[in-house]
Amino acid sequence: MWSVPPPSLAVAAQSHDATRVDHPSALQETLTTLLTAHPGALVHTLPRNSPLYPELPATYTSFALAQDSVAVTDYYLLTALQNARLTKDAYEIELIRRANAISSRAHEVVMRVLGQAVKNGLRQGAAAADCPLLPGEWLIEKEAEAEAIFVASCRREGAVHQAYLPIVAASTRASTLHYCCNDRDFAWGPVSPHDHRNTASFTTSSLDKQILPQVLLIDAGCEWSNYASDITRTMPVGNGGKFTLEARAIYSLVLEMQHASFALLKPGLHWDEVQLVCHHTLIRGFQRLGIFRSGAEHTEEAILASGLTAAFFPHGLGHSLGMDVHDVPTVSKPTDPISGNIVVLGEGAKPTVNEAKWGHQSLYRYLRLRRPLEQGMVVTVEPGIYFSPHLLGRAKAHDSSFVDAEVLKRYESVGGVRIEDVVVITEGGYENLTTVRSDVEWLEGVCSGVL
Repeated sequence: MWSVPPPSLAVAAQSHDATRVDHPSALQETLTTLLTAHPGALVHTLPRNSPLYPELPATYTSFALAQDSVAVTDYYLLTALQNARLTKDAYEIELIRRANAISSRAHEVVMRVLGQAVKNGLRQGAAAADCPLLPGEWLIEKEAEAEAIFVASCRREGAVHQAYLPIVAASTRASTLHYCCNDRDFAWGPVSPHDHRNTASFTTSSLDKQILPQVLLIDAGCEWSNYASDITRTMPVGNGGKFTLEARAIYSLVLEMQHASFALLKPGLHWDEVQLVCHHTLIRGFQRLGIFRSGAEHTEEAILASGLTAAFFPHGLGHSLGMDVHDVPTVSKPTDPISGNIVVLGEGAKPTVNEAKWGHQSLYRYLRLRRPLEQGMVVTVEPGIYFSPHLLGRAKAHDSSFVDAEVLKRYESVGGVRIEDVVVITEGGYENLTTVRSDVEWLEGVCSGVL
């Protein structure tokens, strides 16, 4: 009576795509029948004596597997399963499509709640003495409030679980890649963040408040029937729902990086090549903005070879996605060296071509995917630009001859921008499974309450 009873065999057979569903007690008889029909068969198992995988009690397997004619190995099955998970069939793609559709709408719901506050003025609804605020009266003034609305939107559509802990980072906290605290208020004024009146009683009072211009980065996605989504949108907060000039420039550059990546996607393309294109695009964009210097001593190739761009774009462009949000890490980066015109410059690997062409190995250090794309693979495409004090300090970016430090300082308050979509690799290219838009005009229109 304390929990929901387990499903019957008939119900389980309807909900699981399995040849046969039975109780564990039937396993020994089934194995015996199969091994009798196939004498000398090799039996494959998941790694034994591993805390990562459940072990069947010997009661169910010992008799069958103890026969002299039976050979048992745990060497091949796990790798075979993981490689099979890299490509998805049509049924799996539809589940991922559903998860992305629900998550896309949840991202838009957050944007529209932000826009509604701008349209109506930043005023909290007045609750009656015996009645709390209703969802339509809520404002988003904290990271946690944005997360709550995102998750609630997914739950309303039947998605019970999030695929991973949501990342909801406002202001300069967007420079932290896996920021999962989600517990800070937005930056607001006219009282400065260090003023003694900047307290909870002030932020929740009826006094006029002004949300300072900043970005809100939300990296979140739900699961649908155990298949994940993974979407990031960076949206403007304050400033009437519009980006500042600096934030708009960085956002547009990240969008340019993503579009350059999309243009390359097709079966056979090695993921390292897409990573390289993103770093080239970042360099050209920073030179246009004046963050990077141009000229004979500050060429695109020289900046690439220095590894400096890794301080601004430190992570890989994306990863495989499926039943896990990172699906499956152990086979996403083959250990065998890749020959020909494909380069793997991973940690500890010896470069096989000129670094002036492929860049410093730090550009590839944190890639989660390092292999050629295949039809049916589902991957994320998530370029980003970050102004992390830690990374910029470690790279001595402000002292670099390639950097105009004064221009860089103007952009550091942006914090970070990431744009992430989920795509499936098709025979002729790709299909984007993420439906929430990311173009600047639409994003600002929604977040300002105009659309």
